[in-house]
Amino acid sequence: MGIYIYREEQIEKIFRACQIAVGVLKVLEPYICEGISTFELDKIASEFIAAQNAKAAFLGYRGYPATLCTSINDVVVHGIPSKKVKLRRGDIVGIDVGVYCDGYYGDVARTYKVGNVSRQAETLLRATEEALMKGIEQVVIGNRISDISHAIEVHAAMYGFSAVREFVGHGIGLSLHEEPSIPNFGEPGMGPRIAEGMVFAIEPMVNAGSFEVRILKDGWTAVTADGSLSAHFEHTVAVMNGKAKILTAIE
Repeated sequence: MGIYIYREEQIEKIFRACQIAVGVLKVLEPYICEGISTFELDKIASEFIAAQNAKAAFLGYRGYPATLCTSINDVVVHGIPSKKVKLRRGDIVGIDVGVYCDGYYGDVARTYKVGNVSRQAETLLRATEEALMKGIEQVVIGNRISDISHAIEVHAAMYGFSAVREFVGHGIGLSLHEEPSIPNFGEPGMGPRIAEGMVFAIEPMVNAGSFEVRILKDGWTAVTADGSLSAHFEHTVAVMNGKAKILTAIE
């Protein structure tokens, strides 16, 4: 299946799902503090999504057991919420949430600080969010998908960090994961050309050390191979009027 081109009225529905996902992050933010369990965060998110007459997109997806992915410190992505895992001062925690509403999906992620964090962690968060925005700047009609990838990789490398290669951004809309895949590394000028009506979830995952990752025995949790910190930021964007419109902007 090729890359889906969405009409304006469809993008409005994707936007609605995206805004519920953003609402999850806004509701969670005051609770992201020392001592709370990732299970409690998941419960808050689940209740909020249900109250919006929407569904958690991740719950049950390929057997995933929770509403959120909560990825702490060296966890890159897909950390499973647990009653046993509590946030500690100095942690960084990536929170990734997907929402299904009225036939369409939205997806967003941010990495948060738990109290004061190390200088390296501060820099990693800033670099990763900046890399996301550098990638989004490349979402212009006529550019190619790998222009996004290249911009992300180059910006992470400027800080001495590594863009993860094993996990990628993706198209989104009628399905949670659609074509095209959007790696966070690569040479520019390759892949499909960006066109009006395309919708992407762009999501750099950046490691303070090597780009290599390994998967834990639960089959989901991905951690850095060298134990270094990792950060994750994601926006869903639509190509409208020739450039990216961020559907998951957090005000």
